[in-house]
Amino acid sequence: MTFQNAAALARPELILVVAALALLVWGAFQGRVTALFTLAAVASLIAAAGAAVIGPQGRAFSGGLIVDSGAIFAKVVIYLTSAVAIPLGERWFARRGMGRFEYPILILLAALGMGMMVSAGDLISLYVSIELQSLALYILAAFHKDNEKSSEAGLKYFVLGALSSGILLYGASLVYGFAGSTRFEVIAAAMSHNAGLGALFGLVFVISGIAFKVSAAPFHMWTPDVYEGAPTPVVGFFAGAPKLAAMVLLARVLSQGFGDSVDKWRQILILMALLSVAVGAFAGLAQSNLKRLWAYSSIAGIGYALIGLAAGGVVGIQAMLINMTLYVVDVTGFFACLAALSRNGKPMETLADFAGLARERPALGLAMTVFSLSALGIPPMSGLWGKYYVFEAALKAGLAPVAVAALVGSVVAAFYYLRLIKVMWFDPSPGATDAPPAEASAVAYAAALFGFPVVLFALMALDPLAHTAAVALSLH
Repeated sequence: MTFQNAAALARPELILVVAALALLVWGAFQGRVTALFTLAAVASLIAAAGAAVIGPQGRAFSGGLIVDSGAIFAKVVIYLTSAVAIPLGERWFARRGMGRFEYPILILLAALGMGMMVSAGDLISLYVSIELQSLALYILAAFHKDNEKSSEAGLKYFVLGALSSGILLYGASLVYGFAGSTRFEVIAAAMSHNAGLGALFGLVFVISGIAFKVSAAPFHMWTPDVYEGAPTPVVGFFAGAPKLAAMVLLARVLSQGFGDSVDKWRQILILMALLSVAVGAFAGLAQSNLKRLWAYSSIAGIGYALIGLAAGGVVGIQAMLINMTLYVVDVTGFFACLAALSRNGKPMETLADFAGLARERPALGLAMTVFSLSALGIPPMSGLWGKYYVFEAALKAGLAPVAVAALVGSVVAAFYYLRLIKVMWFDPSPGATDAPPAEASAVAYAAALFGFPVVLFALMALDPLAHTAAVALSLH
């Protein structure tokens, strides 16, 4: 592998690195965010997505970087989602007098880390990429530095994130010690000959560390507080793309590093999936703050994705990819609605704040209804198809009891989604809402349109793309 070939494989990452460094210098001299600055950040992410699509596939840096269909699929979704997050968050901060040039740069660095995560081919690149992404997200969570809740959210995220990183690193060291290598294919070969107890213990710790990043129960404790305290557009960002990146990374680790131990790690995933669905469904019933409510909704959503991954094989990974991609669109649109809505300059975050919204702002009320019904899984919303693929994969893998248990959890969670819809459409309004900003409304409407009915046509393209990506991720 020559330097030129390695550089070609890492072209999306190089674009983001150069863009982040250039914007950092530009911002330091300029001292403020301009439209051109924002446009340059967005353009670099779109360029990175394009480079991922048209670039070559292969391995570089002694197998530490893998560029295949699975990585390309995830990178395109991650980079485009990050591109949406930049103007959405930048304008939100600017309206509150908190606009700073560091925000787009942190999004670029987080996207860089996520792109490296989905291309990680060994335990070293896995850890470095997770930490790069996490450090940027810690700062973003506390970006509203004058707000106590935001500072608290950043501190909690950092402390618990450091703990999870220690668990992950300890597990990686155990795997390395027993397998004799950090590369996934060598680990797979060692495990196929002798799946020692020490290596399996290491695998449990690795899964636990990654489970924290996707807020899967019982590693979800940070999620509600961080969602509530972090700035709304920031929550919309790290509730979507980082979770997709971590799930793709987990799929690669399990399939390419521990593919012959599927019977052992499948039990762990099933337990985490059912716990996540149960926690998300029952704990969400007591929430009145929509950001906390959606935190529990996201925990349940990860549970469904884990069921797909537990099913294993190409079908299971394909189901996970489709489910997570549709989830990213829904969660981005929902938090765009929250970012767009306020009364007398005060953000609308509680259920009571949304009383009568459908009569005051029919378009945004309809968009939030679409996202709620999609999360619930009502046909023909996008959430239904995500769960359909997951349950189909579970049934094919002989996990019918798991699918039934998850379906029961979905029925329980229906209460808080329907309660939000009832409040928006039937309760009297406490006062007039402020005029919604154009950029947040546009993101919300586009996401809602994708949720219904455009998703029916989008699935025609998403299904074969996810299948190709799943084939690449499942190879070992």
